[in-house]
Amino acid sequence: MKLVLNLIFLIVFGVGFSQNNTSYWQQKADYKIAIDLDVETHQYKGVQELTYTNNSPDTLYRVFYHLYFNAFQPGSEMDVRSRNIEDSDKRVGDRISKLLPSEIGFIKPQRLAQDGVLLSFEITGTILEVDLNTPILPNRSTVFTMDWDAQIPVQIRRSGRNNAEGVAYSMTQWFPKIAEYDFEGWHATPYIAREFHSVWGDYDVRIKLDENYIIGGTGYLQNSDKKGLGKKTKGNTRTWHFKAPKVHDFAWAADKDFIHDTYTGANGVILNFYYKNDPEIIENWKQLQEKTAQLLVYFNKHVGDYPYKQYSVIQGGDGGMEYAMCTLITGKRKLGSLIGVTAHELAHTWFQFLLATNESKHEWMDEGFTSYISNLAM
Repeated sequence: MKLVLNLIFLIVFGVGFSQNNTSYWQQKADYKIAIDLDVETHQYKGVQELTYTNNSPDTLYRVFYHLYFNAFQPGSEMDVRSRNIEDSDKRVGDRISKLLPSEIGFIKPQRLAQDGVLLSFEITGTILEVDLNTPILPNRSTVFTMDWDAQIPVQIRRSGRNNAEGVAYSMTQWFPKIAEYDFEGWHATPYIAREFHSVWGDYDVRIKLDENYIIGGTGYLQNSDKKGLGKKTKGNTRTWHFKAPKVHDFAWAADKDFIHDTYTGANGVILNFYYKNDPEIIENWKQLQEKTAQLLVYFNKHVGDYPYKQYSVIQGGDGGMEYAMCTLITGKRKLGSLIGVTAHELAHTWFQFLLATNESKHEWMDEGFTSYISNLAM
């Protein structure tokens, strides 16, 4: 037995050493984003300042961005794949191919600069490739600024507007997002219904839209009024200003009819619940709140303390998907199903979110551990 154990140790040590024989490092991407959303056209203009720090030992001569909304266009890679594989996601099917010009999604960068100097770029589907004017040396930072136009697609897969339960906006993967660069190189993977792999950083986000909408999502609201809403601005609009430290994603949802409840969880964490003012679901969503607090206690004890000050369970999307400090789930469920999907998505906070594994490449690392611990919690 000792011989077998020693042999296993040597194999594991040898493989680990051969794959990673340098000190661990990770890139950093700090975002300042502001958008102005027209709820009549479902289009918005965005400006973004991205401070990118290269902590790798490599000099970078180009960078890549994800433009996820571009997947929701007829003829996209996601569309073609979904129409030509036997086991396609039924939520997608051939729906993308039938979208009208006013229903598609897009992110169209209009201007991109590095440290104030304009850059040229090339867009292929959901990937934007940029050759840099000035290479980014190891342990150096650079600032990218971008102006872009976008249209929110009709909700098909995770992101979009007017989902099947009537939620106005499920805003995930909604901004030009720099790709991850790690020991394997750039992860500029086209969006064809996979999961995500992103860069850690701090987010400062301003969202301007019609004053009647309520927003919930990632981060901490910086400009709350007496009703807990974003600050009223000129005309009939509000600007919601959020900050989120040490995250690798930023998601939000908005609707005119959201009820917003709060429940204080373990260690003073504020649990937020955003759901439609629908008599058929209100009772279940009220009961969900204490159960979510109990789930948080279980995960804190058996995995590790939740490190942020808030977590939001939001009705939206097309099933259930985890994001930074929040999840979007469909809400018209029986109580057991509602609690079960919340347990699963909350567990994803630890697996994959806090570990930041590449879930598009190693799905077992997030779905496997999440299913295990959430089943125990249930």
